[in-house]
Amino acid sequence: LGTSRIAHSSAGALHETVTEWNEGEGFLLRLHRGDKPPRPMKDAHFRYAIEPDGVSTRIVLSMTYTFGVGPFGPLIERLARMPGMGEKTAARLAFFVLKSEDGYSRELSEAIGRVKDETTLCSVCFAFTEDDPCRLCSDERRDPSLICVVEEPSDVVAIERSGSLKGRYHVLHGAISPLDGRGPEQLKIQELLARLGDGTVTEIIVATNPTVEGEATAVYLARLLKSAGVKVSRIAHGLPVGGNLEYADQATVGRAIEGRRGM
Repeated sequence: LGTSRIAHSSAGALHETVTEWNEGEGFLLRLHRGDKPPRPMKDAHFRYAIEPDGVSTRIVLSMTYTFGVGPFGPLIERLARMPGMGEKTAARLAFFVLKSEDGYSRELSEAIGRVKDETTLCSVCFAFTEDDPCRLCSDERRDPSLICVVEEPSDVVAIERSGSLKGRYHVLHGAISPLDGRGPEQLKIQELLARLGDGTVTEIIVATNPTVEGEATAVYLARLLKSAGVKVSRIAHGLPVGGNLEYADQATVGRAIEGRRGM
């Protein structure tokens, strides 16, 4: 108890001090920076197990983190909430912000605040936009009789990059997932049906993801929209351009065979 050491990192010297010790259970390691009075950045809880193997004894440590109360800990905690962001990556980003010039951190904070304040949902397609309606819904050159239904606003960007769709979009903001407590009522499905009221729309392309939730949503929409007298089509699934049959999985090859077309 009270044992300390100094570890050097990209952010400078880190002082590590054992602040709690519970015999047979574990110990608490507190990290703080520099020579100033300790201001905890993060607490690392270690549990140990003694495993004799007949020749020597191993001490196996398992570790979990809890973030400190200073400004550095909450920053890591909030960065770690992002999709695909673990604690290590969040810590690297936090250190980068900490070491960067003051102007960069202020610009980053202002940019995040501005995008939250100035971005809204399009009242027609429900994609993210600064103007309502968005530029895609306002573009008279796009075909109003064709609507492509996607799960998330990011899917609109992906399809637009291809340059292959000349119609318009509708964003559901999710997919049907009973396990997550998300049913048709939580999606923008009623808003989609309202767009069919004037008879302009003749075809709906269902471009939900090829996941269990995406397929369930596609089947639900197909049954719902066909009863409204609208042609419903599904985006094709199969081998990517430049792909090799030898390395494709069974499900992908099966979808490619099912989605074959004449030549």
